[in-house]
Order: sequence, then structure tokens, then C-alpha cells
Amino acid sequence: MDHKIVISGFGGQGVMLLGKIISYSGMLEGKYVTWFPSYGPEMRGGTANCTVIVSDDPIGSPVVDNPNELIVMNIPSLIKFENKVVKNGIIFINSSVVDREPERNDVDIVKIPANDIADKIGSVRVANMVVLGAYIAKTNAIKLETVLEALRKKLEGKSEELLILNEKAIKEGMKYLNSHIHV
Repeated sequence: MDHKIVISGFGGQGVMLLGKIISYSGMLEGKYVTWFPSYGPEMRGGTANCTVIVSDDPIGSPVVDNPNELIVMNIPSLIKFENKVVKNGIIFINSSVVDREPERNDVDIVKIPANDIADKIGSVRVANMVVLGAYIAKTNAIKLETVLEALRKKLEGKSEELLILNEKAIKEGMKYLNSHIHV
């Protein structure tokens, strides 16, 4: 199956890292992948998004006009990309930040209070990893073991505490998704 994903939020929310880890994990699993970044006028605080494709088949183009999966970390991202998701697609919403209800009723909506969960485990900065955990649990696009391997590679040279915190955030995101009903 093709996972065509748009990941979007404010600069500084870890959107690009989230996309890189998904694509790197897919690569480690022997899948075809693309990662295509797009930045707003400012890096930190401005809008940022990336598209990621994880596929069992060769990919013709990294451009994703109509994703089947959307991860939004803020309200402007929901407004911008909600209507581009294909029918029966999935929208993952950071409900700690996005207090607006989606207008779509033909897609699966997964709300996860990523900032709240991240804050409880030690740092709101790992909210992106909480969402990644929920994404893994919902889609099975990539395996947890591979994600943890990709995370270790991407955070190489960083402190062991940071790695542990990120791993915990991923697992908490998975745990949250597996223990809550999403409407």
C-alpha cells in the first residue's frame, strides 16, 4: 500500500524530523520512499510542511496533491490541507493545539493531545514523536522497531536522555491511540 502523507505545522514543531523519521524507517524496511520539504517565510514560527511517500512500489514523483494521510500540528495546517485528503483517508490532529473541528465527515479523524502527553513525560518538544506513535499504531505503515532505529540514527551525537525521551513519546502516542476511541 502507498502511504502518501502530508505533515504540517509551525516551524519548530519538528514536522521535518517527523517526516524524515517516517521516510528513513521505510527505507530501512526496504520500501521505496520520498521526503519532500516545504518551508514558509520563516523557519521557526512560520509554516512548514513536508510530503512523505512510503510504498512497496517505485515512486514516480515526490509531489503529493491528495494525500491519504494528513498530520496537522496546528490550525492553519488543518485549514490548508483538510480538503486535499482523499475520501476515506486519515487526518491526525494534535488536539492540544487544534481546537477547531474538521469539516470533513468522509475521512477518519484521529485526535491526539500530543502537546499535553509530551508535557507530562518531560518536554512539549517531543509532541511530534507522540503523533508519530499514534501514526504507527493506526496505519502500520512502518514498524516500531524500525522507527526506533531511525530515531537513534537521526539523533546520533545527541544526549542519551533526549533519545530516551523521544522513544518514550513514541510509545506513549501508540499507547494513547490503542486505549482511546477516536471520533
